[in-house]
Amino acid sequence: MSTSPAETADQDRLSEAEYRDRLRELPPSAKLVAKVLEGDAPLSQGGLADESLLPDRTVRYALNRLEEEGLVDSRYSFKDARKQVYYLTV
Repeated sequence: MSTSPAETADQDRLSEAEYRDRLRELPPSAKLVAKVLEGDAPLSQGGLADESLLPDRTVRYALNRLEEEGLVDSRYSFKDARKQVYYLTV
């Protein structure tokens, strides 16, 4: 029995409690980036830097940590295919 892509995406989603537990262990910069994404996703790395007032390098580090924990995913931007935009997986 196969599952549709929508069913697979629903199974991969974290519950609110799991999301908070994973986020709790991350550095403050990752928490801030996640908070910005809660309200304004999807955003590019530059957009996240502008919104969070963090340096680009710090935003890159935060996104890497969030991706390692499975809290953030990315896709190519529809407006500019050279850029990736990030969004929460919750």
